[in-house]
Amino acid sequence: MQCPNDNENLEKVLFHNVEVDYCPKCLGIWFDGDEFALAKNDKDKNLNWLDIDLWRDKSKFKVMRISKFCPICRVGLVEINYDESKTKVDFCKKCNGVWLDRGEFKQIINYLKNKSDYEILHKYSKNIVSELWEVFSGPEQFKSELEDFLTLLKLFNYKFIVQHPALKDLIEKLPK
Repeated sequence: MQCPNDNENLEKVLFHNVEVDYCPKCLGIWFDGDEFALAKNDKDKNLNWLDIDLWRDKSKFKVMRISKFCPICRVGLVEINYDESKTKVDFCKKCNGVWLDRGEFKQIINYLKNKSDYEILHKYSKNIVSELWEVFSGPEQFKSELEDFLTLLKLFNYKFIVQHPALKDLIEKLPK
């Protein structure tokens, strides 16, 4: 396989417990299929409940043709924004692979941490219902969806206590 940036041969490497292909020259990373989600979840377990489907709302993103080619399919990659972040990822519509240039994985993780904080505190009800529904309907396996749901509950508990210490004190004073 060849790098979409500079046609160097890609090498296999373990990246957050996921075997991915990377370019030793430009340090870009190629993620096959669901490898990106697996690496994201391994990097920060508290982000496992927050899934970003790059094609979720087709009306909100702009697809831009670029002069890079998929290392697997050799078809042209398209550049799209990663959710509402400023990070642009190169995506193969045929095999669903994702190419990230150097530093983009870190940018995405930082974006997801900020989004997670906002979602937990401001859209908690919507997210908890959505995650509970996914426990029974997927798209991941039951165990994985249940872990996502429990992570969301735990994070809300932590964030709520930090935001409202007076309520925490009041709850602790209640008779047991």
